[in-house]
Amino acid sequence: MIYSITLNPAIDYVVGLPHLELGLVNRLDSAIKLPGGKGINVSRILKELQLPTTAWGFTGGFTGQFVNQQLAALGLGCDFTPIQSDTRINVKLKAEDETELNAPGPDITAAEIAAFKSKFKQLQPGDVVIMAGSIPASLPESFYRDLLPLIHQAGADFVIDTTGEALLATLPEKPLVVKPNHHELADLFGDPEYQDTQSIVAAGRKLLDLGAQHVLISMAGAGALMITKDKAWHGSAAKGTVKNSVGAGDSMLAGFTGTFAQTHDALKSFKKAIACGSATAYSTDLATSAKIAEVEQTITIEEV
Repeated sequence: MIYSITLNPAIDYVVGLPHLELGLVNRLDSAIKLPGGKGINVSRILKELQLPTTAWGFTGGFTGQFVNQQLAALGLGCDFTPIQSDTRINVKLKAEDETELNAPGPDITAAEIAAFKSKFKQLQPGDVVIMAGSIPASLPESFYRDLLPLIHQAGADFVIDTTGEALLATLPEKPLVVKPNHHELADLFGDPEYQDTQSIVAAGRKLLDLGAQHVLISMAGAGALMITKDKAWHGSAAKGTVKNSVGAGDSMLAGFTGTFAQTHDALKSFKKAIACGSATAYSTDLATSAKIAEVEQTITIEEV
């Protein structure tokens, strides 16, 4: 089983209009409400790949009920810990440019944290826990790291998708894979933007030296890199019309983790990761299994 953790889920209110005029009344062309959160996105893609997954995290209030109902309608297995505070609402504005308005997270009590941690007793060897996304301000910045003893005690693996010190703090515990983009990688090590592939690979190897087992680096339209101790590969899909940048990285992480859990083949997992990430970028919502299969046929991978 692959468990995703979304500590700070949301209703994503996605609205569209041709042109945004600040200070005036704007009429929307489209408006949809979606259950949002990086871990939730991961589990949704895993379900499209027909891999067993359960979404964990915190939900509360009428907004939390909406998230649970929408995911149940998708047939996604969820076991969220109920909280008193309301789940947040984020606004994703699609006009000339994409703009995101992300709300702060809910207050989470000590009793609610204890109830959440009790779920880790069901972990078994071979399970994978994917921790993805922001940590609510009411939780300590070390919250992801504090969960690792519970995962290791069960003999399970973990994946971490966060940035900065929160990422670096987990590396000695040997995450199965980490997935910064090239901008986040530069920020991690205080470097200027990398000018060539070899410099990105060299920086990625620093994450391996610190404990990561595999490193994925997404580079938007320039494809992606996978780095292991001995080799590095660059992969990309055929160019398509980018419709959605939200969730592409989460889809990539799901594709790699789910495939690796089944095959233990890093290269095959990398190909699936690119297929999932690109398929979501070419879709209005997260990718479907059919779109992933279509895009996967166009992928090229070469050693660098």
